[in-house]
Formats: sequence, C-alpha cells, structure tokens
Amino acid sequence: MKIYTKTGDKGTTSLISGRRVSKANLRIESYGTVDELNSYIGMLRDQKELAHRKEILIEIQDRLFTIGSLLASDPKKVSHIAIPQIDETDITDLEVAIDVMNEELPLMTHFILPGGHQAVSFCHLARTVCRRAERRCIELHTSETEGEEKGIDEIIIRYLNRLSDYIFVLSRMTSHEVKADEIAWKPRV
Repeated sequence: MKIYTKTGDKGTTSLISGRRVSKANLRIESYGTVDELNSYIGMLRDQKELAHRKEILIEIQDRLFTIGSLLASDPKKVSHIAIPQIDETDITDLEVAIDVMNEELPLMTHFILPGGHQAVSFCHLARTVCRRAERRCIELHTSETEGEEKGIDEIIIRYLNRLSDYIFVLSRMTSHEVKADEIAWKPRV
C-alpha cells in the first residue's frame, strides 16, 4: 500500500465516514492540533529526565489518538466503526498524577518563566500546544452547537484542560528533579 493517495491534492480530506471536507475545516484543525500535541508528548517521552514517566506519557498519547478519532468522526452520520471513548477515569488519572507531583513541589507564589532545562522547556511547549488544542476544540464545539451539527463531547475539552494542568505541573516537577532554577516573572511596574 502506498502512503500517498493523491486524494488530498485539491485541499480536501475525509472524515471517518468518508465525507470530504476542506483541510482548513475547523474539525481538521482541531484534530491536527491534537496530533501536533501528541508529537510533543512523544518528544517528552524521549527525554531521559522523564524516562520514569514513560508509562503515563504513553497512556496520554493513547488518549490523544482516541480524541483524534472522536474529532475525525462525522457529526452528520452515525459511525459503523467502533470508536474508542474518553471517560471520567481518564481525567481522574491526570488529577491523581497532578496531586502526587504537587505534594513534592514548593508552593507556587508567582508566575514562572518557561525554561531552565531542555526537558522543562519541552514541557512548556507541549503545554502551550495543549492549550491551543483545547481552544480549537472549544471553538469547534461552540460553532457546531450553534449550527446544525451537534457539538463535540465536552469530556474532550475537560480532558485537554486537565492535561495542560498536568503538563504544567510536570514542567515544575521536572525542574525540581533536575534542580533547575524556576525563574519568577517580575513584571516591570
């Protein structure tokens, strides 16, 4: 099987149902941003400083593929293909991981400038891409619920919101573990 199909040469792609839409469609932008986030999580997984978190990062990547599948589903058609789902335990798992890391961290009393170590910087990049994915999904949900199509399941938005919190705390925990300085943002007033 060839990797190229040439079916997208005119700027369209297919949803899971087979319906063709523009590659500039907000649904495509949403799952494309989730795919970008998944690549950043893979980059985090490859950092030796995060090797002990490999299992949870793989689980997160799996959930992001699930979200991509949900977003690639056609809201105008019932799918005859079994699509995996996100559930409340996926969000709870992130919250538990956040709480465990937070127990070891000093109280945060200020905004922190991203950086201090390469692995920490990669966490911040992943966090900002996660926030963008969340914004795209909110925009898609809002536009579809106001239009004729049903909006995306809100659990996707909640999962991405909690994931960005997880990645932020992961950045702080990584900074703590590698003994990198957390530089406080001190605004000029």
